[in-house]
Amino acid sequence: MKKWKDIDNNQTVATKEELSIIDTLSFLEVQRIKQGISQTAFARKIGMTQPQLAKIEALESIPTLTTLNKYAAGLGLQIKLSISPLVTTK
Repeated sequence: MKKWKDIDNNQTVATKEELSIIDTLSFLEVQRIKQGISQTAFARKIGMTQPQLAKIEALESIPTLTTLNKYAAGLGLQIKLSISPLVTTK
């Protein structure tokens, strides 16, 4: 089984923004598993079908911020965004 680190080190297609979403989703999925919640039970809890949740967790579909927030809330977590100046290199 491939690990995210292996995929991340070899990928060239995903944008920085997409990678941020993927990292967030990966963290949330780990939290779901640590809490011992099945995909089916969790999908039901957050108003989604199991196949929809499976597609998101398999990275076949990039979730919206709304979906990520719903996922986090289902685990008793919240997503916080921050805005800061861009760091530019010369």
